[in-house]
Amino acid sequence: MKLRVVVLPGDGIGPEVTAQAVQVLQTVAGIHGYKFDFEEHAIGGVAIRDFGSPLPRKTLDACLASDAVLLGAVGAPEYDRLPANQRPEAGLLLLRRALGGYANLRPAISYAAIEDCSPLRSEVVRGVDILFVRELLGGLYFGEPRGFATTSNGSSIASNTMVYTVDEIERVARVAFEAAQKRRGKVTSVDKANVLETSQLWRQTVTRLAEEFPDVTLNHLYVDACAMHLITNPRLFDVVLTENLFGDILTDEAAVITGSLGMLASATVGGEVGLYEPVHGSAPDIAGKEIANPCGAIASAAMMLRHSAGLEHEARDIELAIQNVLEAGYRTADIAAGGHASRTAEMGELICEAVTEIADMRYAYHAV
Repeated sequence: MKLRVVVLPGDGIGPEVTAQAVQVLQTVAGIHGYKFDFEEHAIGGVAIRDFGSPLPRKTLDACLASDAVLLGAVGAPEYDRLPANQRPEAGLLLLRRALGGYANLRPAISYAAIEDCSPLRSEVVRGVDILFVRELLGGLYFGEPRGFATTSNGSSIASNTMVYTVDEIERVARVAFEAAQKRRGKVTSVDKANVLETSQLWRQTVTRLAEEFPDVTLNHLYVDACAMHLITNPRLFDVVLTENLFGDILTDEAAVITGSLGMLASATVGGEVGLYEPVHGSAPDIAGKEIANPCGAIASAAMMLRHSAGLEHEARDIELAIQNVLEAGYRTADIAAGGHASRTAEMGELICEAVTEIADMRYAYHAV
């Protein structure tokens, strides 16, 4: 197995957590004799500083030529004064569009070992395992027209346009239904069909497509109701399907289930090249302190093996290793709950060791 991975460490804590994800991937490659080639490029604030662009042409070309892209985080406060299309985040939006991935997969899992880190009661979050499927290339983030203007009386006005086509809705909905077939067979489609015409089209399209998946149960929720149920009864959900803006907000809300944004991974699929990144931001306030949680980045690497390399067993080994390390009592500062906090690199090393132990146990089992 050969895999060419472009690594985009990005800004803030991005380089710290990405380094640990790469180390885990190298451990997997060493165990199984795979060849994973890593090529590092700049994106975001560091790319603006060094190349004058949040997404240099060299970075984009390398990503388009790769098998998968592993991203750390983008965003730096010193560039907030720039126009929106020149800020670090603009590089990420351009990259998403260029790679063509329209479905963003974001798992939200409550680990028993750290359920007490959630602000919700343990009995509320216990056993929660949700997969959010967020449409990523449409809606308010990409719709035209958009921008600023000046009215006749000299006042400023800003506008954004939410646009969706049937094809855009159908292709991401299909991803959600197919995922549900491999899970617990339930899709909750989230919209605002009582107010928005785009949501009315969304609901109509998803309802029609559901007829192709008789083994999957579909229900619809308004986004405000979904936000409430995520907090009060998250076990209601299996696969949550929604549009770009709603998905962005709801998946960050789901961090309360896991106990920390640092635990959340994501995969962007549907294009020729998959993009994998933790959900958290660049967190410049803790950058360089070696206290960032690498679990989200490492879990994103597991999703890379699953979706870009077809290595399901190896992906599960990484996910199980994260679980085992947490159950052994190791924590980073965000989930330490007052106890001893492991450093970022230490957490990465522990997960590498756990991956090796899991692989050794499997080989020993098959050898018996």
